[in-house]
Amino acid sequence: MAQLWGGRFTKETDQLVYNFNASIGFDQKFYEQDIKGSTAHVKMLAKQGILTVAERDEIIGGLEGILKDVKEGRLPVTSEYEDIHSFVEANLIDRIGDAGKKLHTGRSRNDQVALDMKLYVRDEICELKALVVKMLATLNQIMSENLETYMPGFTHLQKAQPITLAHHMGAYFEMFRRDYERLCDIYKRMNYCPLGSGALAGTTYPLDRDYTAQLLGFAGPTRNSMDSVSDRDYVIELLSALSTVMMHLSRFSEEIIIWNSNEYGFVEIDDAYSTGSSIMPQKKNPDIAELVRGKTGRVYAALTSILTTMKGIPLAYNKDMQEDKELTFDAIDTAKGCLALFEGMLATMEFKKDVMEKSAQKGFTNATDAADYLVGRGVPFRDAHGIVGQLVLFCIEHRISLDEMKLADYKKISPVFEEDIYDAISLKTCVEKRMTLGAPGPDAMEQVVEANRAFLDDISC
Repeated sequence: MAQLWGGRFTKETDQLVYNFNASIGFDQKFYEQDIKGSTAHVKMLAKQGILTVAERDEIIGGLEGILKDVKEGRLPVTSEYEDIHSFVEANLIDRIGDAGKKLHTGRSRNDQVALDMKLYVRDEICELKALVVKMLATLNQIMSENLETYMPGFTHLQKAQPITLAHHMGAYFEMFRRDYERLCDIYKRMNYCPLGSGALAGTTYPLDRDYTAQLLGFAGPTRNSMDSVSDRDYVIELLSALSTVMMHLSRFSEEIIIWNSNEYGFVEIDDAYSTGSSIMPQKKNPDIAELVRGKTGRVYAALTSILTTMKGIPLAYNKDMQEDKELTFDAIDTAKGCLALFEGMLATMEFKKDVMEKSAQKGFTNATDAADYLVGRGVPFRDAHGIVGQLVLFCIEHRISLDEMKLADYKKISPVFEEDIYDAISLKTCVEKRMTLGAPGPDAMEQVVEANRAFLDDISC
């Protein structure tokens, strides 16, 4: 068993204890980040005269060889090592001898793992941002193509008022835009380097922490060594942001599942993103949407678990904090997979525009506009509300829509109605006269689509 701490102990650790304590099974994901951090640390040590130039070059050459061999499969990361740090250091010493033993000068595994986790999370945030941007681009493309695709808007899952598909997709654009901005905020807040904090109290070596931070692309070094090794706020923030991403994906999935049902028929999901039944040949199931909806709970669980883990931990580092990794890895992988698959499903989905429009016509979504028509002719709104309620009741009894109701029947309920009521309650009129920013009118929506394009053009992931 390759360990970095044997001097204090007089007998071997029990194998079960060793296995329980070891993290190599999951922190091997960090091999690139660990070697990157070690390389920067060695450069700083040489700059400060703690290592010679020759030692620096020998150690960096050894680290680069380990990185290349792991990447190309010639050097497997095995369970004989306790963690990724001991794997790298032990192999370095095997390759270059005593110079490799100087790698750990001026640092602890506590600040080392804090660095590795930050580098890993930082890289993953960039990938997550790119996936969210791709989702935003797909949404805005759908919006631009459907400024006059009429459909019902819903409250309480009941038809409420007519909107457009562009307007509906625009709501999700706003959600995922906020998700993108949250990821940017987390990146900015976490981007400070913990290396050089030691176990918890810094070190007596004359380290240049600003230089190390610069080499690793951080905004600067962290400012308290105890906080540096015990901080997992950025993990909690990321898991919270990913929980919100998944909540948005789950809401969207629920709508796609409903829209895909025979009763609605608003969408046709591409065959590549559907499955069938082993017994019912007619079935085409929205499995991707259902799985995204289901996997949301995994990410929620990761957030709840790390919050529970961290709530009782005193300063500074405690072994409990090792539990952050598997949870975070799984949540990140889950969110990335769901974003990629959902965006692919959305980009290839066919929207049944005629079905959407007929649904809006049949659901009394223009009832509010009929009331507004009366108000425009001097009828108090509360009276207009009651009159239109009678119109709806009449239509329900006769199984017709407001558009199909005869003018004579309108006049029986209120003599204020004239022939122009039909134009006033047409879907086109109902949508187009809603022109305030944020409303579904085509001119207002065009402004939003252009603003979205400008936002996407300014993004550099």
